Amino acid sequence: MFRSVRHMIYDLIEWRSQILSGTLPQDELKELKKKVTAKIDYGNRILDLDLVVRDEDGNILDPEQTSTISLFRAHEIASKQVEERLQEEKSQKQNIDINRQAKFAATPSFALFVNLKNVVCKIGEDAEVLMSLYDPLESKFISENYLVRWSSCGLPKDIDRLHNLRAVFTDLGSKDLKREKISFVCQIVRVGRMELRDNNTRKLTSGLRRPFGVAGTPGLH
Repeated sequence: MFRSVRHMIYDLIEWRSQILSGTLPQDELKELKKKVTAKIDYGNRILDLDLVVRDEDGNILDPEQTSTISLFRAHEIASKQVEERLQEEKSQKQNIDINRQAKFAATPSFALFVNLKNVVCKIGEDAEVLMSLYDPLESKFISENYLVRWSSCGLPKDIDRLHNLRAVFTDLGSKDLKREKISFVCQIVRVGRMELRDNNTRKLTSGLRRPFGVAGTPGLH
């Protein structure tokens, strides 16, 4: 409801600026005023406010100068127009929902939730743990990497994420479900010296990324 009213207010602000600019021809100005009054009446209706009775030019009718029968007929016309607008909006929403459901039915989407508990691997230095989905028959990865930076102390480098290392591999469609096999692959990249046994300070290096290990499931299907 808030979003609907917000969009209507934005439209009214824009149309008000056009009216106050004084650059519109009379016929366009008249049509724009009708759009403004129709939008206001529609907004009042969905907010359960009173219906304002207007004449053909969109001006509010004065009950002191308008007969009861004229007011009643004008009220009937205004109510009918608002109801037609409500039915039109309802029909458009139903069509959008139907199209959306048909689209999802034609191209279903699935997801894989991963919760990393621990990395049991003696590395000796900082490391990067990359997890991804892999098709062994086509010999290619079918997802992006979920990256976790692991410290040499055996804990995540971002300690605030301890026990909260979660990821979701999304947008897995029917094509992925038809794959004969999908493997979950974990790669470990050591970040540090060129050689772990390099104790010579003159040759000491740091920050180098070196492949260290890999693990994977035989298949998720």
